[in-house]
Amino acid sequence: MNNQHAPTAMTESRERLSSARLYGRWLMVARGVWITLVILTLAIFFANLPVYIALLQTLCAGTECASGVLLTPAEAEVLTGIGLSLSDYAAYSVAFTLATIVVCLGVSTLIVWRRSDDRMALLVALMLVTLGPLSAMTTIAARPSAWQVPAACLVYLAIALFVLVFLLFPTGKFVPSFTRWIAVVTLAVLVPSYLPNTPVTQNPSALYVDYLVSLGIVATLALVQLYRYRRISSPLQRQQTKWVVFGLAVPCAVLVGGYGLMIIPALGDLSAPTAASYQLALGAFLGCTLLLIPLSFGFAMLHARLWDIDVLINRTLVYGTLTASLALIYVGLVIGLIALLRGIISQDSGVAIVISTVAIYFLFQPLRRRIQQVIDRRFYRRKYDAATVVAAFSATLRQEVDLEQLREHLLAVVQETMQPAHVSLWLRPPEPSRKRKPWLLARSDEQERGEP
Repeated sequence: MNNQHAPTAMTESRERLSSARLYGRWLMVARGVWITLVILTLAIFFANLPVYIALLQTLCAGTECASGVLLTPAEAEVLTGIGLSLSDYAAYSVAFTLATIVVCLGVSTLIVWRRSDDRMALLVALMLVTLGPLSAMTTIAARPSAWQVPAACLVYLAIALFVLVFLLFPTGKFVPSFTRWIAVVTLAVLVPSYLPNTPVTQNPSALYVDYLVSLGIVATLALVQLYRYRRISSPLQRQQTKWVVFGLAVPCAVLVGGYGLMIIPALGDLSAPTAASYQLALGAFLGCTLLLIPLSFGFAMLHARLWDIDVLINRTLVYGTLTASLALIYVGLVIGLIALLRGIISQDSGVAIVISTVAIYFLFQPLRRRIQQVIDRRFYRRKYDAATVVAAFSATLRQEVDLEQLREHLLAVVQETMQPAHVSLWLRPPEPSRKRKPWLLARSDEQERGEP
């Protein structure tokens, strides 16, 4: 018996090769530009390193504290209380900056080595070169020094490359075509914001306008990428976009969530030393998550393990939501039990903590499964529907005895879950010592076209 089931819909066409390629002399020029930028960036950074170390040992005042790089007087007191000096903080900051530069240069070198003929990959590699020392250069450009102008130019170049990457990613073309004018206007507007001795940098009241302009640029880039993802991008390009968005979303979530917790009354009324300790810990954790940005660009441009991003996003959503939920439940239980037990027993705080810890232990697995189901149903509807269909077929398989009905159920399940281009069901002829076994052949669109 040979039964074939026609496909209900065709998947997207085969991924087209990118036309944004470099060959011959232009390829050599592009590699030369990358090498030149690496040399200039490292030269400017190491020339400014003594200035950067001196700034790290200087306490901030006024608007300088908003950058989070220089220590506040309260944070300096916290470090002194745990036996660390400003020199220790400067050594840690320089070591972390060097580690960031090494990671960015490593990923950039790998991209140039493997994909230097791709214009989009080369642009990303150039951006990563300037992204490594960006935090240090921003700090140096805000203070007058002999290397202030080169540092400010490097900061502007990093921001300009970042804007261009997000307007061109992942195809290397301006889509829609009018976005090239967005690039021109954006780069022109950013000049007075990052170069020294301009009305914007010299006028503190203009900082609020600068923040609004920056938010407008970020919103524009996000809308352009959303349009490309929904209307233009192929499946492969969507996986690339997911990697980059994931690398940027995690640090942004840590930043917003970390400072958002300060709005909670129980945390917002912390003493100055405790709040300073919290901000130091948040800054260290945020710095670690920023390393995801060059790594995510590396995975996206090298086409390495692109489809693993779906699993990574799923786990991040599940365990991030689970951690936040359990933390809120724990804090709420501790505060509520302390208020409830106050006046009944003397050890109200210790008992409340023990009870809350036990409750969190028993809540972990049920809450995790529930959050997993909600996220699968909301963000991974196709996977959730496929699992539901397979579970229903398993129940039917235990009850169905009619071979014809079983065949129809099997073909329907394969079509609904896998959506192949071709399905064939073969039944082996009966043999004396062997029961009849069905053989199922399902070919997807990619296999029909010869793709792996």
